[in-house]
Amino acid sequence: MTTKQNLHDAAREVMKNAHAPYSNYHVGAAVLADDGQTYVGANVENASYPEGWCAETSAIAAMVANGAKHIKEVCVVTKSDPPGTPCGGCRQRLSEFADAGTSVHIANLDGIVRTWRMDELLPGAFKLKG
Repeated sequence: MTTKQNLHDAAREVMKNAHAPYSNYHVGAAVLADDGQTYVGANVENASYPEGWCAETSAIAAMVANGAKHIKEVCVVTKSDPPGTPCGGCRQRLSEFADAGTSVHIANLDGIVRTWRMDELLPGAFKLKG
């Protein structure tokens, strides 16, 4: 099985755990980190809209909490057709931990529909130089 298929399967599975009682828009995300582990996240809505967490944010938080700091590949799954892409905030969050050429796969329940490079999703990403 390919890495992107593994990421799709993981994102699709975690999407089942999304807490989306307000929008009913369930999202799952899986990131492959430089430590070789896959970290997953689901969207978590809050009554104080829009104070919820996107699936990508949840996956990044899980990755960082476990000590990894670099994303090698990403898959985001939604039920919609065409599938949703990461919001602007999540694009910036992903770019914080990814390279310009990092693959971001966008998928629905049937499989991956399109793959973008990070720099295609967020050209001119904000970066701080140390």
